[in-house]
Amino acid sequence: MNNRLIELERKAIKFIRNAEKLALRMNENGFHVAFSGGKDSQVLLALVEMSGVKHHAEMQVTTVDSPNLMKFVRTNYPQVHLNLPKLNMRQLILKKKMLPTRQARFCCAFLKEQAGGGTCTCLGIRKAESSRRAKRHNVEVLGQRIGYEIHDGQLHTIKGGEQLFETDTKTKIYCVNGKDKVVISPIFEWSDKDIWDFIKGNNMPYCDLYDMGFHRIGCLFCPMASVKEKRKELELFPRFADKVYIRAIRELMAQTGNYSNFDSPEQVFEWWISNENAADWLSNKRNQQNLFNYDNHKTF
Repeated sequence: MNNRLIELERKAIKFIRNAEKLALRMNENGFHVAFSGGKDSQVLLALVEMSGVKHHAEMQVTTVDSPNLMKFVRTNYPQVHLNLPKLNMRQLILKKKMLPTRQARFCCAFLKEQAGGGTCTCLGIRKAESSRRAKRHNVEVLGQRIGYEIHDGQLHTIKGGEQLFETDTKTKIYCVNGKDKVVISPIFEWSDKDIWDFIKGNNMPYCDLYDMGFHRIGCLFCPMASVKEKRKELELFPRFADKVYIRAIRELMAQTGNYSNFDSPEQVFEWWISNENAADWLSNKRNQQNLFNYDNHKTF
């Protein structure tokens, strides 16, 4: 294990231990560790376990998790509690009367983010993942976008974005009310290489989807995934496309008239996984069809 990784591991464990007093004040069961089966959550859970703090690890099953992922978790992580949702993905789409999009990610809000209310929750997010996540902080209160520090079981605001303790009691939060959730991100500063060095350096098993070329592992056909990954998912897991999403689209079209500007549920799905604007996608599709008709006409 290289010196950088040793130092990152040391800091993460110290960070987690420092937050335990707050976690226990919020919930007697200690930390809620949000587990997904992906590489980041694997490292997160390993660090929490190495820290020796009181915790419970839970995975929110979305019903569109790949069979590979679920088999991996059940085989290698018996200590993780699997929570089933009240509505599966198809039912949720019907309830919302639309497919989830990058702008309307109601699936995450309903299927994942409600977990851990009233706890100090450990997340495996990293700023290297995206520019959006880079703007976050390693200690937050869910729903806020300001950073905190933890000192002696208390939250302190970070002044001017710098890592400074506030001594003014007006800036202290002595208790987080009700179902508010404090989220901490112990691996916030870790790079992809750091994550893989930790996993391979500790001979940890990992989901085989990574060896198939996937860079992220989550809900199948997630709006935040790349088109390339969604195309690969369609090749490997066509049943989920048909039985969940296309079925839901068909029911929506029949019940509400939504997506009536498309020719079929299959065409709606094809657009949805393209990450394109619907109007632009339809316009390009019609132009391609017109060109095809024109070329065929010329052959006669």
